[in-house]
Amino acid sequence: MRYNTLGRTGIKVSEICLGTMTWGSQNTPAEAHEQLDYAFDHGVNLIDTAELYPTTPLSEETYGSTERIIGDWLAARGRRDDVVVATKVAGSGRPYIRNGEPITPQGIDQALEASLRRLKTDYIDLYQLHWPNRGHYHFRNAWSYDPSRQETEQVTADLKAILDKLGDLVKAGKIRAVGLSNETAWGTMKMLDLARRYGLPRVATIQNEYNLLYRPYDLDLAEVSHHEDVGLLAYSPLAAGLLTGKYLDGAKPAGSRLSINGDLGGRFTPHQEPAVAAYVALAREHGLDPAQMALAFCLRRPFMTSVIIGATSMAQLKTNIGAAGVTLSQDVMNGIRRLHRLYPAPI
Repeated sequence: MRYNTLGRTGIKVSEICLGTMTWGSQNTPAEAHEQLDYAFDHGVNLIDTAELYPTTPLSEETYGSTERIIGDWLAARGRRDDVVVATKVAGSGRPYIRNGEPITPQGIDQALEASLRRLKTDYIDLYQLHWPNRGHYHFRNAWSYDPSRQETEQVTADLKAILDKLGDLVKAGKIRAVGLSNETAWGTMKMLDLARRYGLPRVATIQNEYNLLYRPYDLDLAEVSHHEDVGLLAYSPLAAGLLTGKYLDGAKPAGSRLSINGDLGGRFTPHQEPAVAAYVALAREHGLDPAQMALAFCLRRPFMTSVIIGATSMAQLKTNIGAAGVTLSQDVMNGIRRLHRLYPAPI
């Protein structure tokens, strides 16, 4: 396991991060704790969660359950100082979370205090904005994304107010570092500019989707990462399980994410099938596990801070963590490059 630094914070994190969004719905607390024990025994020190989780499915009844499960593990194992805990404040859209309101300074106070209680800790290592108030192109919104009606002064004032609040929480010792999620290049640069101008916390990371089927980060955000030391925390590196090949030819394994939410968050479309089949075939041609090839590709990207894996079984977890030891040959990389040209945006 290799370790990278969160932005310019000095906090060292494993190149593989343990994702948690199935804990409390698809996974029991005992299963989650088994995953945590195994991951940390194999060098993983970063856990990513959110007040919103679990997500399969999202519901008012399970809201916050994942953080509670992690908090119980942290309390039982007594390893808080060895763990880097990342969580997120939810934005607008869910009526049972602060009446569906966008992120505000007051809402951050409420969300953070609740997360601290559930996680049974007095500080969060990385506190992230789950999605922007102004809208974005993530979550399959690329085809309708239009920022032309945004009011620049209003958006800037909103970001400044949020960053002011995060600065207060950093000074209070409740947050160590700040991160973004589902952000754009402009949004990231604006936050960096505000931090520089007003002496506020500097964004350390950006958590966006990144995988062989979804690679907009390779463009403007890769340049931001390089020049500004804001690394990527890649979520859904297996495209919600598509890149394992388990859904090919209409397969829908019992208990899988596809069997629960129906379309994998909009990813399960006819466009992805030929691309997935091609990547799976490439992996098998070179004697690689398809999931490990997909993860190993993400791990070698120059802007990557950590790749967030998720698993509902121990077998999946062991396969995913094992990707840290996989090296992709130049022939495999050439094959990936060729397939990306053929299937640039299948999800």
